[in-house]
Amino acid sequence: MPRSRLALAAASAAPTPAAPAAAGPRYAWLVFALTFALLLSDYMSRQVLNAVFPLLKAEWQLGDTELGALGGVVALMVGVLAIPLSLLADRWGRVRSLILMAALWSLATLGCALAGSFGQMFLARLCVGIGEAAYGSVGIAVVVSVFPRHLRASLSAAFIAGGAFGSVLGMGLGGILSAHFGWRMAFAGMAAFGLAMVACYALMISEQRLRRLQQRIGAGSEEAGSDAAMARQLAPRRIVRELLTVPSMLCACAGSALQLLVMAALLAWLPSFLARAYGMATGRAGVVAALLVLVAGAGMVACGALTDRVARHAPRRKWHMAIAYSLACCVLLMTAFRLPAGTAQLVLIGAGMLVVGGCAGPASAMVANLTRPAIHATAFATLTLINNLLGLAPGPFLTGVLADRIGLTGALQWIPLAGAAATLLFCIGRRHYAADLRRLDGQPMPHAVPA
Repeated sequence: MPRSRLALAAASAAPTPAAPAAAGPRYAWLVFALTFALLLSDYMSRQVLNAVFPLLKAEWQLGDTELGALGGVVALMVGVLAIPLSLLADRWGRVRSLILMAALWSLATLGCALAGSFGQMFLARLCVGIGEAAYGSVGIAVVVSVFPRHLRASLSAAFIAGGAFGSVLGMGLGGILSAHFGWRMAFAGMAAFGLAMVACYALMISEQRLRRLQQRIGAGSEEAGSDAAMARQLAPRRIVRELLTVPSMLCACAGSALQLLVMAALLAWLPSFLARAYGMATGRAGVVAALLVLVAGAGMVACGALTDRVARHAPRRKWHMAIAYSLACCVLLMTAFRLPAGTAQLVLIGAGMLVVGGCAGPASAMVANLTRPAIHATAFATLTLINNLLGLAPGPFLTGVLADRIGLTGALQWIPLAGAAATLLFCIGRRHYAADLRRLDGQPMPHAVPA
């Protein structure tokens, strides 16, 4: 009797008792560290723009809508291209794909430093988005492939938190570099870091070593080390159909996206808000905003670890935790931006930032649990697509449009309402989760196409 897919997934994720204890885990953590470092570069290149918004606004006489477009175009390209590029990565090789992506966004960031007009900057930012399009989905697929299944929410949250930490570095260092050397040097510094990380990754990570590690932790599973070969045999149309007919997964993705809309708006506009509402200089506003984003990154990790602890023996509780995080964030931030500028407002903003990304780890764990390892990159690409089209892309742009009409503070008072919609979606997804897991366990494997 063939084993069910859930049994295969569990077997492929369980550690091997007879395997040598040192080599595997050390290399797994090296894979995580370097993949995480590239994610830092990804978000440093993406978010450095936010630190120099006031300088670009003054030099090129831009409105908030145009500034929001420069921030949103990256997420838009990520959303549009995430699935096709992840499908290619599943077939061509995830490590090679990651290296190529990182090289492209680093060179495009260098192009931002050389831009002489809004149009040139927009084109360079578009290329940054193309390079970053599939990195999150492919990177997280690499990470979860070399660790046991029960660590998925923690590792997913820690990995995704790299986006917040990268944003901290991008905004903080970008603000400091732009204050001392001009905004062009801020972009150049991010590009240099990215290219250095590309060289390290290319030297130390390979497809062959990943396969050996997957075989070691897979205890002889028939799925271990064969993800790319299996993915090449599956018809893309069947893969997409399989992913888009799971109600709980779609609810998890959409809820995560709406919560990320709030986070993206804050990442983009906190430096400008602090400059306008508190009269801070560009450098100081960038540093203070970076500290608030650091709180969001720490919150992502903490929320992911707490979710794993609470839901270890009751996976359904992941939904309860996601509901709690999104609802708390909505209440805290809507209250904060209705207070006058001062300590109380900053404390409530910080509290809201602590849980603004809390749903990321649970949502990623749900996606991983509801799909087979062979198509994890494509599954996470679906999450990335929805996150970007519903959340990361419209967040900065919608806030900019509202700011041009009702002021930036007014816009930030209404944006957290997206968290209420996220709460509703998580409630709906929770009702379908158990049935979707049973259906995944019982349905036959998709038909394969000739290799």
